[in-house]
Amino acid sequence: MDELVRTFLDHLRFARNYSLNTIQSYRRDLQEFLNQLGDDPSAVRPSDIDHITIRDFLGALHERGNSRSSMARKLAAVRSFFRFLHREGLIASNPARLVRTPRQARRNPGVLTESEVATILGLPDPSTDLGARDRAILELLYASGLRVGELVTVNLGDCTLRERLVKVRGKGRKERVVPFGQQARQAIEDYLPARSRILKRARTAREPEALFLNARGNRLTARSIQRLLDNYIQKSSLLLKVHPHVFRHSFATHLLNRGADLRTIQELLGHESLSTTQKYTHLAVEELLRAYRSAHPRAKESD
Repeated sequence: MDELVRTFLDHLRFARNYSLNTIQSYRRDLQEFLNQLGDDPSAVRPSDIDHITIRDFLGALHERGNSRSSMARKLAAVRSFFRFLHREGLIASNPARLVRTPRQARRNPGVLTESEVATILGLPDPSTDLGARDRAILELLYASGLRVGELVTVNLGDCTLRERLVKVRGKGRKERVVPFGQQARQAIEDYLPARSRILKRARTAREPEALFLNARGNRLTARSIQRLLDNYIQKSSLLLKVHPHVFRHSFATHLLNRGADLRTIQELLGHESLSTTQKYTHLAVEELLRAYRSAHPRAKESD
């Protein structure tokens, strides 16, 4: 089984062009499944595994306190693995098809109000090199709706300031071009001299082509962006627990509230399916209801 898992992961990397982060996630989930098979998983043949084995795996995950979303992700990895084995003719059928995905509690992504976004964007001090960088990061996140994982892969040459366009590599390494606004453009222009100074001070810049650099001149990571955002939130009066991805959710919801159609938002976000984008319609309706109930003179119940 171990060898088959390695073959499957190679298939994801070289034939399906999956990112290294995605492959690592598959590796962890499948290793957890193999560990459930006994002391010597290598002795287990794929044909020995049936849907009861996989249900037992989900039961063990539940007992260990895994959330439903975590269980669903791990089941998806197991399903993909056995689908691959079936397609390659190594098993007669995919036993994971008979296992139902744990029902998920419906949860809409968190969204900031426009005033909250403005507050956060105003937190970095652009008179410092790192402050100018942070302002550019936050402005570009909100202006473009990029995933944080996409933002950190952007190189200087991917960003065309005159046309206000940025080329990004999304899920499955698919490239798309995303526009951004004038304020994000200005923030990036203000950051570029600071970026040059950071590079000049750095002695061992491993990726000098990266747009956003840390103090040592290396490419920023998604975790670094989370830390800098946490730092700014702590300094503000906003009592929020904000993940950088909330800028992406806010970007989509604010566009929808101001009249953008779902197809346009789908293209901007790089969603494969329109159904993924449709979750933002629920957020937009909730936002409209909040605005109506707080502003309309006859919306509230009388005391």
